[in-house]
Amino acid sequence: MKRLDLTGSTTVITGAAHGIGADIARLLAARGAHLALIDHDGTGLAAIAAELRGVRVTTHVVDLRDDDAVFASAAAITAEHPRINALITCAGSSMLGNLEQLTMEEMRWLTDVNLWGTVSVTKALLPALSAAPAAHITHVASVYALAAPAGRIPYSLSKFAVRAFSEALRHELEGSSVSVGAVYPAGVRTGIILHGRYAAAIDPAVAARAAAAQAAMYHTDPADAAARIVRATERRAARTMVGREARLIDVLTRVAPSSYWRVMRRPLRAAIDTTTPLS
Repeated sequence: MKRLDLTGSTTVITGAAHGIGADIARLLAARGAHLALIDHDGTGLAAIAAELRGVRVTTHVVDLRDDDAVFASAAAITAEHPRINALITCAGSSMLGNLEQLTMEEMRWLTDVNLWGTVSVTKALLPALSAAPAAHITHVASVYALAAPAGRIPYSLSKFAVRAFSEALRHELEGSSVSVGAVYPAGVRTGIILHGRYAAAIDPAVAARAAAAQAAMYHTDPADAAARIVRATERRAARTMVGREARLIDVLTRVAPSSYWRVMRRPLRAAIDTTTPLS
């Protein structure tokens, strides 16, 4: 498959105000790619856009749970950017808690953000991407789309579904000008777990302890992850692991698909403990 040239064309990035999405924007702007940046945080978007020079940058404040807003934003982006050849979906959040602690509303909220937001923005921009001679869609999933730990049901559920969506869409678009890939990062220091939500039933101090234990396991710098994601987009890769842990878990789940949790349980013990009171 021919390598995708992002220079001079537009890449749309969701979750662009912070973390990996912001670093992808910086990297692509330095390479001469025009950008349409989407996030619910307008202040953060404005700050990132102010950093970028020499390329066309538009910002779009959108709640990805709102389908009408997503499609209206896609129309605005298409009008302002006539040559869109890449979509990178980084938007997402986390949720701590076990099934007993979580409410249906809390789980639906996370699924709406992580899964349906990804689906809606992809569907809304697919006509514009299809009009390009060559285009690529990169969905940022998670290592928890490969393995599902205890205490992360809604997060894993949403990310496994993003994985399935990416693979099914890739098969649907086979033979077209649009390729699709998913990226599986592990342990990126973005602060997502520290700033994410937790079940209202959990003691906030206990949730903070679990989040800190999870964050302590993150080793990959966001800029390094962003570089890997940009390379995967340019190469139109179908499947990309980011971080040593992701590669190890990918192998582990293949070798022991029904018993990998025996290996993962101990290192994740503190990160999934949302029940033990603080002493």
